[in-house]
Amino acid sequence: MDRTASQLFRMLSALEARGYIERDPLSGKYGLTLRLYELAHTHSPVEKLLRAAAIPMRLLAEQIKESCHISTLDQERLVVLTQVESPEVYRFSVEIGFAYSPIHTASGRLLLAYLSEEVFQHFCEASAEYAALDVPARKRFLARLWEIRENGISTGHDEPVIGVQSYAVLIGKPEVDITAALAVASLQIRGKKQNVRETVEALKCTSREINRAIGLRV
Repeated sequence: MDRTASQLFRMLSALEARGYIERDPLSGKYGLTLRLYELAHTHSPVEKLLRAAAIPMRLLAEQIKESCHISTLDQERLVVLTQVESPEVYRFSVEIGFAYSPIHTASGRLLLAYLSEEVFQHFCEASAEYAALDVPARKRFLARLWEIRENGISTGHDEPVIGVQSYAVLIGKPEVDITAALAVASLQIRGKKQNVRETVEALKCTSREINRAIGLRV
């Protein structure tokens, strides 16, 4: 380390005073405390992201009169982290903490599209839903992921719930291992006209605002 004994002693003393290390009373040896673990969880990237997204998501829901939610991948499942409901009487709602297959949702396909080749291969090997697809279906699915990556947005009518049109964009940055999907779930109501362009632009604008709030340039 190219440090003198006195310099190392002062460093150890400072770390001990701040609670990062402690000395064993019998052996006199230093060891790590749980302070770093505590700091890591206090400043969890997910918690920071959710705090940054709270107000922009509420403004988005009020602007386009649709519900919106944030999801992320956990192993082979897509998990809903938070949502803001539409102010309208009739609205679509998802349960926070609910986990389901990412293959059949706009948010899930978006996140799969941004996985590294290695991680995506692991997903394919572990996912029962992907294994159930025949060869033509797999080709269509992979082509769809490529299109999502190219366009930066995922859409879908073929969601688990009939009558819901979803739009999802990325928040976070794959390069720093912080990624989640911000999605709008539009409930198809008789007589209600939806401005798709306005919805997509508002969604992208909200994504950029959240990224700026967590200190990311994308």
